[in-house]
Amino acid sequence: MNRLHCLVLFCLFFSFLLNAQDRKSLNIIKTDNAPKIDGNLDDDAWQLADSATDFVQFRPEMGVTLDEDKKTTVKMTYDDNAIYVGAYFKDKPDDIQRQFTSRDNFGNSDVFGIILNPNNDAQNDIMFFVFSSGTQADAVSSPDNGEDFGWNAVWDSQVSIVSDGWIIEMKIPYAALRFANEEVQTWGIQFYRKFMLTNNEYSWNPIDRTKGNIGLYHGELRGIKNIEPPTRLIFYPFVSSLQKSYDGDAESEYRVGLDVKYGITENFTLDATLIPDFSQAAFDNVRLNLGPFEQTFSEQRQFFKEGVDLFNKGNLFFSRRVGNAPTGSVDLGDSEEIKDYPDEVKVINALKVSGRTKKGLGVGFFNAITEKTDAVIENMATGEIRKEVVEPLANYNILVIDQQFNRNSSVSLVNTNVMRSGDFRDSNVTGLLFDISNKANKYNASGEVKMSRLNLIGDDQVGYSARFTAAKIYGKYRARAGYSMADTSYDINDLGLQFRNNYSNFFWNASYRIFEPTKRFNNFSIFHWGNLNYLFDPNEYTGNSLGLSVNGQTKSLHWFGGNINTQLGKQYDYFEPRDTANNRFFIYENWLNANAWMETNSAKRFSVEGNAGFGTMFEDGRDLFNYWLGFEPTMRFTDKFRMNYDLYYQNNKGNRGFVTNNEVDIIFGQRDQISMTNSISGSYNFNPLHALTLTFRNYWTTVDYDYDLYSLMENGRLDVDSGYNKENIGFDPDINFMTWNLDLRYAWQFAPGSQLIALYRNQLFNQNNASDDNYSDSLNTLFEQPFEHTFSLRLVYFLDYNNLKGVFKGKRSI
Repeated sequence: MNRLHCLVLFCLFFSFLLNAQDRKSLNIIKTDNAPKIDGNLDDDAWQLADSATDFVQFRPEMGVTLDEDKKTTVKMTYDDNAIYVGAYFKDKPDDIQRQFTSRDNFGNSDVFGIILNPNNDAQNDIMFFVFSSGTQADAVSSPDNGEDFGWNAVWDSQVSIVSDGWIIEMKIPYAALRFANEEVQTWGIQFYRKFMLTNNEYSWNPIDRTKGNIGLYHGELRGIKNIEPPTRLIFYPFVSSLQKSYDGDAESEYRVGLDVKYGITENFTLDATLIPDFSQAAFDNVRLNLGPFEQTFSEQRQFFKEGVDLFNKGNLFFSRRVGNAPTGSVDLGDSEEIKDYPDEVKVINALKVSGRTKKGLGVGFFNAITEKTDAVIENMATGEIRKEVVEPLANYNILVIDQQFNRNSSVSLVNTNVMRSGDFRDSNVTGLLFDISNKANKYNASGEVKMSRLNLIGDDQVGYSARFTAAKIYGKYRARAGYSMADTSYDINDLGLQFRNNYSNFFWNASYRIFEPTKRFNNFSIFHWGNLNYLFDPNEYTGNSLGLSVNGQTKSLHWFGGNINTQLGKQYDYFEPRDTANNRFFIYENWLNANAWMETNSAKRFSVEGNAGFGTMFEDGRDLFNYWLGFEPTMRFTDKFRMNYDLYYQNNKGNRGFVTNNEVDIIFGQRDQISMTNSISGSYNFNPLHALTLTFRNYWTTVDYDYDLYSLMENGRLDVDSGYNKENIGFDPDINFMTWNLDLRYAWQFAPGSQLIALYRNQLFNQNNASDDNYSDSLNTLFEQPFEHTFSLRLVYFLDYNNLKGVFKGKRSI
């Protein structure tokens, strides 16, 4: 019995040792003499520092160690102001990829990264990357939202190339981090290295890609003692000038403003833009929209892109709603016409407060105020001019409370609120969310319940939505199944994005993937998905979809993939008729489309991406065939100069869709549509701090309807003998639509966190009914339109309160 007890104790002790070895640890020693950030590891602080070595590959293969001639050694130290990192990467200088890019653009460079998690909770990482070219990238990361490179901090780094590899030194000020005010601290930490030539990725602490999020595989940084969170108060004063000319008219605008970041506590930060300036935001990729849903664009304004991971919980926040087009309409009298209807609303100011405690409680608050906006109306008979409010003074708010636990799970409460002055609608949306994985990270359950309330004039509209899923999330074979619903009154579009409500859908997916390379592939996966769709009220079947995709990477680092999508049997479209109040629907049958794509090795100086696909329908009386082609070559002329061209062509024959309606009928038509997009992007990086970039896009499409049009019958079919045609509906439905956008931008980071940006932009737009014109004729017509020319200059300066204190005391640090 004693021997049995000893054996049990030995097994328990041995098991403890194995588990302890699962997470490496690095001890960090405080220094009184901070290393000089110059790309040399000859400082005294590095001689005493412990080393992190023995990096292990995790992609494409797991568990492979580095050869001696590729050895990686990382050292760390700290003082009262910052964390310091010094690293030596052995490699052949000719194998080191060094493309110069702008910040946060990985391009074609070898990469080193340090991932810090001061809460050591496996869910809230701060990531700092340095490329072999010297360019920096940084992000915050969480399992729910992935990597957010919109987040930017101010820190220092230097790179030097040596005879047997490359060296980096980094200084990360405590102002760039959020950590508790504790005497002794243990942080989560991971080091990352990528060889761009072979696409191999290594980590210091081994990563098992078959299960769990990457944060679960961090090591530990120990030995941090007696550091205090600094006063995190940063000012970004700016001045900007905007000169715009269009069709003989010119206007000038000058602005002086201020953005502020303030650490309210050691874990919570206030971000505010007091006098916003979004004049240099990138242009939107506008397309002709023939569908029933609004056209949306990604966020281009930096303030709304940075640090919004908490606010994205539950998908209730669509930041383009703030400062978007006015929500009101204009009541026109006799002989009145709209002379000016603004396409956007000015943001007066905006702020965010967000952070997370050591115990995993995250809190976020967002507020923005937009100004009253008027449309201008002219009486064409009398010449009288009047104004009408189309968007009142409005206040946008979001509150998020998110509790994380077990290093892989969370529950959240989200509330959004929009209040408008006057007789305009207000809204309030509340969501309760959960995302729970078991301790072994093998299974997951997630769900959300949401309620929307619209305060309309004399009435309230309350709606509900829910979604639940269960999933197997580990191993080669994975699966997920779920249910989602929204009733007829659910509406989040005052601050969120919702294309439709009134649905009751079942969905599922299953996948297979490899985690170890085979003789032919580094990466390979198969993914299947399906949906079974109903209306919520009435409970009517609306359709289905099934799909299969295959993606992979060859041993030569070429990517490939393809997918096939089907909708079997009758599909009932309740949105194309634009009459949801009467539950009108349009029936189509047996849709099929397929697509294939490829991408050659991007580490080569010349690479190509391409895709092709088709779509068709198996339905009596329909002759529909769509096809599309994409071709995108990229040439890296030097490590500083890169150009990319993207051509996309689509030809849709025999599609049917909504044209217009009258008091009696909903009118449909059969149409042929040709679309083509030409895009050019290029960059010349003088060094990591100076960049000249070009972005160009020309989009063209024509829509040509058959002469005879149809009316939609109550049974969802089209009456081909309706008597309607292109001449008797009161307008010509044919369309020729073309846009032209060009941005030429110069950016210079002349000091840490400080930038001078000059932007020249020109734009053209034309829309008419000449659907028979070819591309060349359409381009000539476009150039007959007046150009809109814009030149803007913006200077932003970074001021850290701690540096300002140091100036008065005779000291200064980054």
